[in-house]
Amino acid sequence: MSGPGGELDSAGQLHRMQQITDTALSRLGVEDLLTELLVRARALLHADTATVMLIDPTGSELMATAASGLEREVYQGVRVPVGRGFAGRVAAAAAPLAIEHVDGSNVLSAAVHAEHIASLLGVPMITEGRVIGVLYVGTRSPRRFSVPDIELLQLAADRIAPATQARMHSLDQAAAHALQRSLLPSRPPRIAGLDLAVRYVPGAEVGVGGDWYDVFELPSGCIGLAVGDVAGNGLRAAVVMGRIRSALRAYALETDDPADVLTRLDRKIQRFEPGAMATAVYAVIPPSLDAVTVSNAGHLPPVAVEPDGPGRLTTIKPNLPLGAYPDAARGTTELRLPRGGGLVFYTDGLVERRDRSLPLGLARLAAAVTCAPAEAMCTTVMAAMLDDNAPTDDIAVLALRRSA
Repeated sequence: MSGPGGELDSAGQLHRMQQITDTALSRLGVEDLLTELLVRARALLHADTATVMLIDPTGSELMATAASGLEREVYQGVRVPVGRGFAGRVAAAAAPLAIEHVDGSNVLSAAVHAEHIASLLGVPMITEGRVIGVLYVGTRSPRRFSVPDIELLQLAADRIAPATQARMHSLDQAAAHALQRSLLPSRPPRIAGLDLAVRYVPGAEVGVGGDWYDVFELPSGCIGLAVGDVAGNGLRAAVVMGRIRSALRAYALETDDPADVLTRLDRKIQRFEPGAMATAVYAVIPPSLDAVTVSNAGHLPPVAVEPDGPGRLTTIKPNLPLGAYPDAARGTTELRLPRGGGLVFYTDGLVERRDRSLPLGLARLAAAVTCAPAEAMCTTVMAAMLDDNAPTDDIAVLALRRSA
């Protein structure tokens, strides 16, 4: 086995590869595994630095995520456009790239220049046929990397890629969960004459998503209620959900017309959340509490129940989802809310199953809703619809009952 720039025999290359594929590394946590692999890649290639850059959610930039010897790239939040610069070209081509002489024309990172890096070798990080980032090493002395060097670094990238993806997924899920929990009111407000209860359960398969519920009092004395579902899951869905929920509250302060609120909200999404789509139902209850005015943006209809009567799906014409089409027309429907009567709003995770059609799920939900205190309605509905199984999609439920 030889040093940098020298010939490497097959036994030496096999020894290096065994250091990367060492099964003992599997016992390490994600963070320790990533750190150890970077240190080993750097040492085995006699490099001065090793860096991981991941493609951001937009797919347009690489972000410095982890490093050994070039930590300043991570600390400074270095970003490189995909297709430009050294790492950007590796990601765009999904192929290894070596640079023997670094200069301002082939490397964009100021941190690399500040560390006086002379030569670079980078390889793509690929999982499930998709480039998720770039692993590269650098040396302060000019270096011509060999084919065995490229093979070794690619082997390291192939092991780092799933660990890094798991790390980012874990961080995203934790952030999304914390964000969503912070945005959902833990208990609905106390409102004279109304009994309110809520439920929120993240899906076992998709994790935290974009479902939300909200209840608030308006300056006019009316009560606003909203339930919605942003398409997608994870951190981005939770972030978009937070923005939509806040915007809906702001527009609700300007008008008591639910259709007007959703029209303004749709305009905001079209302008500032390109590509986002959400369903939502927004309802306004007057101070008299005897009616509910509802506007439906592609959402499933609430279930109504009257004193001593069975639950029934309300007949509300759904308009287009938010973000689906510019200037979509929106209307309202007025529902009676007799004393002792109630409504249950929900998201699709409550009724949709792979082994059950949507009409059957809706019929089962209507049958499960009985006239009872709001907390009992939530408990009964969740038990009837989940059958002691973990939900596959996230679920939000908002139940209300007018005092008898």
